[in-house]
Amino acid sequence: MDLLTANDQPGAYPDSWYAATADIPDVRAPLQGPMQADVCVVGAGYTGLSAALHLAQAGRRVVVLEAQRVGFGASGRNGGQLGTGQRVEQPYLEQMLGKADARKLWDLGLEATDLVRHLIDAHGIDCMYRPGVAWTAESDADVVDLHAYADHMDRHYDHPLEVLDRDGFHAICPSPAYRGGVIDPMSGHLHPLRFALGLARAAEDAGVTICERSTVTRMTEGAKVTVESDAGKVTADHVILACNGYLGTLNRRVAARVMPINNFIAATAPLEETARVLTRDIAVADDRFVINYFRLSHDNRLLFGGGESYGYRFPSDIAAKVRAPMSEIFPHLADVPIDYAWGGTLAITMKRLPYLARLAPNVLSASGYSGHGVGTATHAGMLMAQAIQGQSDGFDAMAAIPSIPFPGGPRLRTPLLMLAMTWYSLRDRLGI
Repeated sequence: MDLLTANDQPGAYPDSWYAATADIPDVRAPLQGPMQADVCVVGAGYTGLSAALHLAQAGRRVVVLEAQRVGFGASGRNGGQLGTGQRVEQPYLEQMLGKADARKLWDLGLEATDLVRHLIDAHGIDCMYRPGVAWTAESDADVVDLHAYADHMDRHYDHPLEVLDRDGFHAICPSPAYRGGVIDPMSGHLHPLRFALGLARAAEDAGVTICERSTVTRMTEGAKVTVESDAGKVTADHVILACNGYLGTLNRRVAARVMPINNFIAATAPLEETARVLTRDIAVADDRFVINYFRLSHDNRLLFGGGESYGYRFPSDIAAKVRAPMSEIFPHLADVPIDYAWGGTLAITMKRLPYLARLAPNVLSASGYSGHGVGTATHAGMLMAQAIQGQSDGFDAMAAIPSIPFPGGPRLRTPLLMLAMTWYSLRDRLGI
């Protein structure tokens, strides 16, 4: 069993609100027989599609191999939040890397959000992008910390955040769970599957060949790299691994540092009183370790993400798993009908920062976006495309982020992660 097939039908998107509101194209032909390419990309999510698009625009012959469908994984199932910076806050990066390198990563993060907006505009991708993401605080101490962070970002990064006390935040999000927050106007939210499908169309228009239903079974490195599926193989000068949580055993170095976990989202029936959830068209993420995140859809549904699991199988009742945290945040929605509920597999690293690596002179990889992938994954694809063309400053800066393997080796790392995440979940519930 593997994550490509454990919870989904071959060649089919999950029964999500995203799939129900996207224009799904016919299945693309799988890889058949031998092909030659300048670059072979494994994985047709944001990372792989962005890399392929930028390489094709530079004149490279690109073949993308996707085991399922374009945007099948986290790229087509996530919360749709486009955040600024990196997954962790700047003061943490300053302590870990020093102020100069922390600033470099901040600037790369801004470049990532700008890139997503540019690609949407340049290729006419109808993915319902809207600006604004709020971060919430659930205690008075958390409010103080969050407002201090806003002050730090304004003074040191010239990045003003909208600071809100309890009354100000409740005027936007009247949940009894929250006591204040900040809003980042440079962040945003979008329809993730529509964005992935739009990137695929743009890549194909630029000359990229995308083969769906083409699971990679073997990769042989050398001066030329051979990438094989059951029905064909691609011989390429360069290979990009863009598999994220679905890498499996394709590369053990990456697998040791990038851990797949499952996350879940529910879409309610259309709400009659959306003002009891949000009065502004923004997305929200709270300050829990096991994060809750939500926003309203264009058809007045609450899209609420919450709950995680580890291992291969999704829970049998995803709606019930999401309903529990949703009811904590919005008690008045405890009995609201849920029309769609789905799971997806993302990937995390020990430090919650992406893992970019040159695995061989002509093999690059990027993954482990830790819930910050809409911008970071799209940007990582561009950085790898640039590195293949000899412009590696951005890639090298991201690859220099310290990365350590998960403890325990292949057999113990998942149980150890489960223990750690259970502890943090308990802390969230106890408010400690």
